[in-house]
Amino acid sequence: MPLATTGALLARAAEDRSAVAAFNVITLEHVEAVIAGAEAAGSPVVIQVSENAVRFRHGHLLPLARAATAAAERAHVPVALHLDHVRSDDLLRQAPDAGFSSVMYDASRLPYAGNLAATAAAVVWAHAQGLWIEAELGEVGGKDGRPALDAHAPGARTDPAEARDFVAGTGVDALAVAIGSAHAMTSRTATLDHDLLGRLSAAVPVPLVLHGSSGVPDDGLVTAVAAGIAKVNVGTALNMAMTASVRRFLADHPEAVDSRTYLGAGREAMAREVTRIIGVLAARTTRA
Repeated sequence: MPLATTGALLARAAEDRSAVAAFNVITLEHVEAVIAGAEAAGSPVVIQVSENAVRFRHGHLLPLARAATAAAERAHVPVALHLDHVRSDDLLRQAPDAGFSSVMYDASRLPYAGNLAATAAAVVWAHAQGLWIEAELGEVGGKDGRPALDAHAPGARTDPAEARDFVAGTGVDALAVAIGSAHAMTSRTATLDHDLLGRLSAAVPVPLVLHGSSGVPDDGLVTAVAAGIAKVNVGTALNMAMTASVRRFLADHPEAVDSRTYLGAGREAMAREVTRIIGVLAARTTRA
């Protein structure tokens, strides 16, 4: 089917008080696993390519983007493509021609005023191209000229009043908020500040996004969706599933040299994790 748009998927999720799962991909095996897992769950999904993943691919966006587009167009569920954590304006400007309907523009490490100005300029350009834009706001602290604390540093929290003003001043379509999760967590021990999330949801008129979701326990994700998170980003959990599966396969088959065998096992493990996570997010709707 034709590519879906992230904006349309998020709009529907926000109306339903549900959440769309968004998975970061690095290889074609990741792409295929995300689609297979979403199809098994019967759910729409967002495939995300980060600026770090582009850097891993020698700085070239199109090879992975074209592969993801081709795979998504063969999917039996709606699939949208999202360019994640973009700091480079050059990369931002490649998004429309590469098949992406949305971009997370990340100026969150700048002082607040710099983040606001850079994001507002990115929004003006992106909206003129038909792109949906997500941004990120971490801890209050940049207003006096100091660099803002990274939105996923321990202790970082997004202030509701600042978040409201930031959305109004930039025109972003969604906001990633700091409520206790962290990127690259390999243990599911993050404790979310659900009271803060409730206040953010009441203050901010656009969908809220949770980054670093791999480190959040299932019940935390369910509660976060119920409190207003509409997009749940997952990356590390897929890498953990793939790596563990490949390690097991090679330990059990030390004679293996055909990469298709262990990559196939890794792809299947990632697909199962995608289906599982989508099921966790759907549990909120089931319980409601």
